[in-house]
Amino acid sequence: MAQGGRRDSRFGRFVRQGFTDPAAAGRLLDAPVFDRVRDDPVLLEALGATADPDLALLSLVRLVEAQPDGAGRQELLGTVLAAKPLRDRLLGVLGASEALGDHLARHPDDWRALQEYEASDLHPGVEEFEAALAPATGPEELRVAYRRALLTIAARDICGTTALDETAAELADLATATLRAALAIAGREAPEDAALCRLAVIGMGKCGGHELNYVSDVDVVFVAEPAGGAEGGDGSAAESAGLRAATRLASRMMRLCSDTTAEGTIWPVDANLRPEGRNGPLVRTLSSHLAYYQRWAKTWEFQALLKARPVAGDEALGREYCAAVAPLVWQAAERENFVTDVQQMRRRVVAGIPAAQLDRELKLGPGGLRDVEFAVQLLQLVHGRSDASLRSPTTLTALDDLAAGGYVGRRDAAALGEAYRFLRTLEHRIQLRKLRRTHLMPREEDELRRLGRSLGLRQEPVAELTRLWKRHAAVVRRLHEKIFYRPLLDAVAQLAPGEIRLSAAAARQRLEALGYADPAAALRHLEALTSGVSRKAAIQRTLLPVLLGWFADSADPDAGLLGFRKVSDALGQTPWYLRLLRDEGAAAENLARVLSAGRLAPDLLLRAPEAVALLGDPEGLRPRGRTALTQEVLAAVGRAGGPEQAVAAARGVRRRELFRTAAADLIGAYKAEDGGEPGEIAAAVDRVGQALSDLNAATVAGALRAAVDARWGETLPTRFAVIGMGRFGGHELNYGSDADVLFVHEPREGVDEREAGEAAHAVANEMRRLLQLPSTDPPLVVDADLRPEGRSGPLVRTLASYAAYYRRWALGWERHALLRAEPVAGDADLGRRFIELIDPLRYPAGGLAEDAIREIRRLKARMEAERLPRGADRTTHTKLGRGGLSDVEWTVQLMQLCHGAAEPGLRTTRTRPALAAARKAGLIGDEDAAVLDEAWLLATRVRNAAMLVRGRPGDTFPSEARELAAVGRYLGYGPGRVGEMLEDYRRTTRRARAVVDRLFYGVD
Repeated sequence: MAQGGRRDSRFGRFVRQGFTDPAAAGRLLDAPVFDRVRDDPVLLEALGATADPDLALLSLVRLVEAQPDGAGRQELLGTVLAAKPLRDRLLGVLGASEALGDHLARHPDDWRALQEYEASDLHPGVEEFEAALAPATGPEELRVAYRRALLTIAARDICGTTALDETAAELADLATATLRAALAIAGREAPEDAALCRLAVIGMGKCGGHELNYVSDVDVVFVAEPAGGAEGGDGSAAESAGLRAATRLASRMMRLCSDTTAEGTIWPVDANLRPEGRNGPLVRTLSSHLAYYQRWAKTWEFQALLKARPVAGDEALGREYCAAVAPLVWQAAERENFVTDVQQMRRRVVAGIPAAQLDRELKLGPGGLRDVEFAVQLLQLVHGRSDASLRSPTTLTALDDLAAGGYVGRRDAAALGEAYRFLRTLEHRIQLRKLRRTHLMPREEDELRRLGRSLGLRQEPVAELTRLWKRHAAVVRRLHEKIFYRPLLDAVAQLAPGEIRLSAAAARQRLEALGYADPAAALRHLEALTSGVSRKAAIQRTLLPVLLGWFADSADPDAGLLGFRKVSDALGQTPWYLRLLRDEGAAAENLARVLSAGRLAPDLLLRAPEAVALLGDPEGLRPRGRTALTQEVLAAVGRAGGPEQAVAAARGVRRRELFRTAAADLIGAYKAEDGGEPGEIAAAVDRVGQALSDLNAATVAGALRAAVDARWGETLPTRFAVIGMGRFGGHELNYGSDADVLFVHEPREGVDEREAGEAAHAVANEMRRLLQLPSTDPPLVVDADLRPEGRSGPLVRTLASYAAYYRRWALGWERHALLRAEPVAGDADLGRRFIELIDPLRYPAGGLAEDAIREIRRLKARMEAERLPRGADRTTHTKLGRGGLSDVEWTVQLMQLCHGAAEPGLRTTRTRPALAAARKAGLIGDEDAAVLDEAWLLATRVRNAAMLVRGRPGDTFPSEARELAAVGRYLGYGPGRVGEMLEDYRRTTRRARAVVDRLFYGVD
């Protein structure tokens, strides 16, 4: 009974000390080697203090059993029990690293290495590590010596003797010593190669930055020169021989570190940061490096060079290399599109993470280590040009320097540094367990428990670890968005007294780097938005760091910031506005995109700022159909007190819906940043054309109701219909299109024709007058010039008059114009009968005679010659230019005139469906149809983009650089690709014109 009680008591002690398998622990301690110590409370308590007591005990048993004799076992156990610093270090390593426990089991004498550094203030550097690695003569010895040195670093780390940044620096020093040892071995194995060259190894990445992980690729770049210089005019041969020798040495050095042996791998040596990456030569001369960086290097390559430092080989050559490339690094921010390049690079990294791993990524994911490094390096590159104190290659040191210089708020820097240290410590503990390169948080409960205990979390290690991890990741996410921009706001708002602030000159420099053309004005806007202690200023100080980034990602950041100030001035005292932007992430981003993309949408918004509410509603940007719009407009007209007020209400609805359509278009274009799939682009173009046509139809219906109600009440003496023509009837309106119409009426039974005609003319004229009244709303010009006899003919005709005219006098262009006729407002039955009247005219039985076809061709040629504006570039004019809208539409419409009677699919007012029907009917080949469709879509998008960007209609690309760049962004072309956009347009329309020449003009 007493024995059972002792067993239960022992079991309880194991549980209290954190063992997950007390029975197994008891069996291990009952082994003969533990006769003298199995019940020693010191040993049990020390094991319980480790990350994984079960693993620590098992590894200790293996280490004790691996000792060569009984004396060795007793010495190890006696030292462990008597020497607390060594006991804590050894058991700490055994409980945290299965891989180092395996190493000690294979090399049982290596535990003595921990005795050499018992003094907590002793931190070895490169020289000490070199001495430790010096005896190694081959790969196996090098690996054993490396693991022995790594054991001492891990012991100090786990016991808290060294801080995170000190541990990372020691790991980098050990890597430096290892590279030097490997290069020395390679030189001894090939002395003839060593004699032919001077080879310098440049540390990059975390090795260069003195912040290495336990398991990480060691990034390097090799630079070499021939030994002793060239003589006798044979410099080229000497250089080639030297480079070949250096390449062999570098390759051998990499293999000595990277190859797997019985002792495993040290770490991969990665030289892919060299010029041209893996496709470039492994080794280059200094002059070759410089020539590449000066002519070909991309932005990310200069960012990588920020951490370059000599680590091995010819020290003088390494220093010369770093001195030569340093000026290039600190000029990188002056490169065109610098900030955009860096931002896009970060987005690409996140986009490349598998979805299943995104929420576990400590390094690359949102809120991960790379976010901190990205923000710090970007600020260094921007401000390090003029402030040499910011040029440290070590992330935490650079962050402290940025805070000391006022480029980052001190509290933000402290919070970011704390989060970075926590995440790096997590990464270290995860890698240390098996010495494998990983940045993923484990999923398994027992692994999370070990990880939490390794950080000193004992009560609820899994829950506490998860809470801390999520909190620190959230801090990084928030500060990553804020840190690049927030010092600007602190500078202009004069907040946080006592904190060093960014100077006005540095703030202006930051804004210039972001792409602001007028930094002084931008600073004034920021000051106006963020000064003071009001709730409005406080919320805008929170919003602006993110908004500034979105503005900077546009073609015109200045316009975006100015627009935001105007909207906020108008709505800043409205509680829902600030709440919408603060709480609805999509609303703030959508607003930033809309305000910085051009003039039309901001102008519409500023006339009615409350429309910003549409940007936060998931359904807010969905276009509304014609029926719903017409019902709303007619209801608004019915509530108005007079015709002017009625049309003002209708135009107000139109303004709001124009903004909805433009905002949806702009935001969709931004999200399809790379141009989008062809089907998506076509759908977007069709959607805009349909939305604008529906909106104008509803507005015309409202004007018609207002004109009738003002004089005749609900019943006009004559039935009246409005027929949409041109793009209006084709559901293909652009933002700047007029509303082409015909007016038709039919006297009601018993009404005198003269009275009916006067009423119809009065209504038509009143509609046009009301829609053209001066207003802050966008005008809607109703154009009736496509009526019979054009401007010389009566504005309104009866249905019978239209029938008589078309039967006797209709000209070719009038039949042609009727292809797009469709009722849009008024008496639906009258509109339907008008369409029945004109169908035989626009789809003539038997098609067109040859003379009619020739007349259409002559008319088209004359229009090209006479209507193209003087000085316009025929290759880029979207309407009348080569391969533009007119070319495509007339080609399609000729097929409709010739074959519409026989092919029902051609009987449509819309260009693209008609083209598709012609292809299906075999009237045009698939390739030709695709060419015409692509050109029509592109020309339509350019016209829409020009109106969105400039705020006024245009049939060609803008000439002003920023406006042209904004058109490019709408079309999916990133910064610096304007020339490519224009070339693509010319190529697309050139191909279309070739098809038009064959199919329309009959030119082979």
